[in-house]
Amino acid sequence: MKNIVVQKFGGTSVADTDKIKNVAKAVIKERNNGNDVVVVVSAMGHTTDYLVKMAKEISENPSSREMDMLLSTGEGVSIALLSMALQAQGCPAVSMNAIQVGIMTEKVHSKARIINIKTDKIRRHLDKGEVVVVAGFQGVTDDLEITTLGRGGSDTSAVALAGALNAIRCDIYTDVEGVYTTDPRVVPNASRLDEISYEEMLELARVGANVLHPRAVETAKQYKVPLRVRSTFKLDNLGTLILGVDEMELHRPVSGVASDLSQLRIVVCDVKDNPGTAAVLFNGLANENISVDMIIQSYARKALNTNDIAFTIDKGDLDKAMEILEKVKKDLEFSNVFVDDKIAKISIVGAGMIDRPGIAATMFKTLADLGINIKMISTSEIKISCIVAEDKAKEAVIGLHKVFHLDSEEIAEVKGDLPPEV
Repeated sequence: MKNIVVQKFGGTSVADTDKIKNVAKAVIKERNNGNDVVVVVSAMGHTTDYLVKMAKEISENPSSREMDMLLSTGEGVSIALLSMALQAQGCPAVSMNAIQVGIMTEKVHSKARIINIKTDKIRRHLDKGEVVVVAGFQGVTDDLEITTLGRGGSDTSAVALAGALNAIRCDIYTDVEGVYTTDPRVVPNASRLDEISYEEMLELARVGANVLHPRAVETAKQYKVPLRVRSTFKLDNLGTLILGVDEMELHRPVSGVASDLSQLRIVVCDVKDNPGTAAVLFNGLANENISVDMIIQSYARKALNTNDIAFTIDKGDLDKAMEILEKVKKDLEFSNVFVDDKIAKISIVGAGMIDRPGIAATMFKTLADLGINIKMISTSEIKISCIVAEDKAKEAVIGLHKVFHLDSEEIAEVKGDLPPEV
């Protein structure tokens, strides 16, 4: 039995027929390495955006079921065209949608999670020497309702398939050459990492790096599937390998810096300092599926028996959050609410910072030296995040990237040592 490699190609990689032919070459190259290949593709280019636009022209509030029926058609075009391209280049191939494969999901439209993947049909085609081209982003319930997986769905499809098939690797092909120490558009001499751990990649994905969706990384970690992020347009570049911490050769104190401008901060003032008040507020937000990122409760004002609670949420959830605050105002008896939508979350991530107490001090000193005020702080074993003013985000990223020696000309020389500032 041959080893199986799963390849995933995003919308930019299959944006037109010339690019689809180029993808076929990448698939054939992997097959010529002696591996069986399963390919997962997204819809072509901006197809999904176009389908959403048409739906909005028909109805201001289309049903989620019909949206899934509509959006799932985009991947059907891609898989058929890529199979044709492979066949035209002499490679036997077959396209399969979620129903044909058996990508089983929960009964939730627009953001379903995969429950199980049936691999029998795929394996039969692989045994016949065929490349199997699978539609990403979609699934099916046990009563044959079409579902979609939400943001990052095609990445998640590919990683889940790799896990179900016991693939030796899942390659995510995109328009970048791998995972960088920060956004190269912000820091031109950002370094491409040869390898990074699941934990580090997961944190980077959560704090603003857009290379992979957190769900895909979580799935890869769960099933111990090695991930490789590579460029569709530079096939000789091996990109970045994502694997377990124990398998990494080098643990840098800081592997990357990320910025996230998608959040805002809400401060609820003079909340009664009684047991259960925070539960009332955050249960209300949770019941509306509003994810809260950072939370700070200030020191209680003993004379007034009150304190302030500050938290961050996605900007798109503001209206819902304000409605909830209005509903719980009587219970919390707060005096006022302030909204700060001009913020950025700046984060440093690194598996090597667990035993390095000076990392946080270096981050805070760097921001202070740049005259950047910190509004909130949160930490984990491998991440430190700070909320700063939105217009200071770029300056903060550049400064932190430099102080932790992540510039391309320096990163090869660090070899896991602490930067001299610590």
